[in-house]
Amino acid sequence: MIFSLHAFADEPIDADAAIKLARNQHCLRCHAVSKRKEGPSYADVAKRYKEDQDAEIIIFQEITQSPRMRMSDGHKEAHRAVQNTSKEQIMNLVRWILAQ
Repeated sequence: MIFSLHAFADEPIDADAAIKLARNQHCLRCHAVSKRKEGPSYADVAKRYKEDQDAEIIIFQEITQSPRMRMSDGHKEAHRAVQNTSKEQIMNLVRWILAQ
């Protein structure tokens, strides 16, 4: 999926909408804002990508394309993809994650 992220750069982050999307898409089953669950916390994700200019693209792809991820016990499984939502809503979620 290719599109320009620059269109979203100046948009304010809607935290309430991001959290609602994360809940509705079941992201919070494996992730939390500040503590590790089965997946990394969003704060850890933000820290990991802090200096990466491609962070938004990487996170967008990870949450929309179901790559295989290593789980806490070492096995790999497909990351659940965000579905039935707009690019704008997904990018708001991505930017919220990276703002943690």
